Amino acid sequence: TFRGHNMLGGSHGRETATAKGVTICIREAAKKRGISLEGAKVVVQGFGNAGSFLSKFMHDAGAKVIGISDAYGALYDPNGLDIDYLLDRRDSFGTVTKLFDSTISNKELLELDCDILVPAAIENQITEENAHNIRAKIVVEAANGPTTLEATQILTDRGILLVPDVLASAGGVTVSYFEWVQNNQGYYWTEEEIDEKLEKVLVHSFENVYNTAETRRVDMRLAAYMVGVRKSAEASRFRGWI
Repeated sequence: TFRGHNMLGGSHGRETATAKGVTICIREAAKKRGISLEGAKVVVQGFGNAGSFLSKFMHDAGAKVIGISDAYGALYDPNGLDIDYLLDRRDSFGTVTKLFDSTISNKELLELDCDILVPAAIENQITEENAHNIRAKIVVEAANGPTTLEATQILTDRGILLVPDVLASAGGVTVSYFEWVQNNQGYYWTEEEIDEKLEKVLVHSFENVYNTAETRRVDMRLAAYMVGVRKSAEASRFRGWI
């Protein structure tokens, strides 16, 4: 069958791949902390591509998304925001908070009492200035570099589980790799098949990084680099490069 965008070398699920990957990491991290996603309080900083898809995935999984933000401010409802309504009202720039009078600041959003905090906007949002005020049990980085190294140390010392960007955002990269494989083979998987493969890759990667962090007593950011470097070293040695 002729599948429009696929014939051009695209892949099913690419648009939401990063958010799906982050969602898998959130689910796995929640398991490690004994938190059920059903009813979990989630805060998502950013309502652009990744942030809006993520909020929707969390909402559909039964979580209470109690806070979201865009470039102009943040919305907070302790009982959970109506994500479908907000998605409908979002403009082409991913902006929705301008429609509301009762907004809170980005600073207040990050320091809300929640189970899972997902910085999905810009870098350097959690720093040594505010890391002591973060009240989430789990921080999952959906943006590039939202947590500084000093803040990573503070969060880890405080017992907060930090899932680093290099692991959490791997969904997009993984599906890009799937695209390359499909283009080379000349046939294309269904969206269900891609979701299944993405799930397998990311759950395995999460376990690997989490176990390395536990065994070596390091944070998950360092563990992710250790696992990545080890893989590259093993591949190079296997090929006789080193």
